[in-house]
Amino acid sequence: MFGVKFIKFQPNDYVLVYKKGKIVKEGAGLCFYYYAPTTSLVMVPMGSVEVPFIFEELSADFQPVTVQGQVSYRIIDPKKISKLLNYTLDSARRHHISEDPRKLQQRVINIVKVLAKKNIDKMTLQQAIKGSEKLAESVSRELLNQLEIKSLGLEILGLTILAIQPNKETARALEAQAREEILRQADEAVYERRNAAIEQERTIKENELNTDIAVENKNRQIRETQMEAERIVQQKKNELNEEQMNFQIELERKRKKLIAEKVENSKAEADAKGYELATVLKALQGIDPNIIQCLAGMDMQPDQLIALAFQGLAGKAEKIGQLNISPELMRELMKAQES
Repeated sequence: MFGVKFIKFQPNDYVLVYKKGKIVKEGAGLCFYYYAPTTSLVMVPMGSVEVPFIFEELSADFQPVTVQGQVSYRIIDPKKISKLLNYTLDSARRHHISEDPRKLQQRVINIVKVLAKKNIDKMTLQQAIKGSEKLAESVSRELLNQLEIKSLGLEILGLTILAIQPNKETARALEAQAREEILRQADEAVYERRNAAIEQERTIKENELNTDIAVENKNRQIRETQMEAERIVQQKKNELNEEQMNFQIELERKRKKLIAEKVENSKAEADAKGYELATVLKALQGIDPNIIQCLAGMDMQPDQLIALAFQGLAGKAEKIGQLNISPELMRELMKAQES
């Protein structure tokens, strides 16, 4: 009404109210009445802005790569940027009357592009593809010291490089190279696995041979031990046999000596008996034989006397015509013989 209007701003909007070229009011998230014909409003958004980007560059080996990422920033000095860019607000339509605020994003992207180009120019294609994190760290560090960023009153919140990709033809060539490398590594793995299997088999064979050798050595030791034991046993047997033979020899020697002594004793005894018998015969010379026979029969048993009587009869058989022997006598003689 009559050009007086009410306006309200968000908490992250910084407002500068100008009258006659001077700031009469400023602050974030203000709400107030103002007279539109004589008042200019400058609204600087202070919230964080995330700007995606994608651009192409050449690597050190002249290979095109596409860099894709995102940069985040916010305005920390509204007065400084409002002096360099036009942030005047059209209060009726609630948007800026100039294109400067929308061009700020492109200016930040251009700064990032310049810094990224300086780093990619020093990298080969493969280094660039693998160095997205390194590139992000380097560009972020340089952004913090960038004079244009400071002069605009901006704060860089973060920079992310999502991907660095070659063109399709180069990517296919790299894929082929990588595929061949993978196949080569697979062949090497198969070769190493076969070598490992052969080495393992050789180790197993060596272990088996070593086991056989150890078993043969043990068997040889057992046989040697058995032979040594048999030799000792045989030696003991020989010693025992030798001792037995020595004992038999000594026994035979003693027996021979005993026999010799027996022979000597028998000879002496026979000589004594012969001498005795000769003495007796010498004493009996000239004595009637019948007397001697009678003397010999003095201690004889009845059956011996009968036998001696029969012997006398037999000596005079030519003078005996007939001899009768009773059965009773014969029976008594037989009984005596059996007993």
